[in-house]
Amino acid sequence: QVQLVESGGGLVQAGGSLRLSCQASGMIFKMGWYRQRPGRQREMVATITSGGTMDYADLTKGRFTISRHNAKNTVDLEMGSLEVEDTAFYYCYARAWSNAPINWGQGTQVTVLS
Repeated sequence: QVQLVESGGGLVQAGGSLRLSCQASGMIFKMGWYRQRPGRQREMVATITSGGTMDYADLTKGRFTISRHNAKNTVDLEMGSLEVEDTAFYYCYARAWSNAPINWGQGTQVTVLS
């Protein structure tokens, strides 16, 4: 079982920026971020593999940037040009290998104020 510890999040004005970070307890094939907006299902925000292959949701492409440090087992999400619609609970996501069970962090709240 992979342990994930998230940091970052909080309150920000629309148009502002925030950074989320996630530390994994071991080496991970794929890491990333999902979010759950009020009244909606959890959705992918961005993911990145150990080889650097990135995937972004259309809603966040161009505004959010994902990066990882393999040696430190960390993944960061730089969120820019934040919109009220980005308000959500953000969860760190990890798969130890390609078909491994998904591990989730405890989540961190991001609230964007208009």
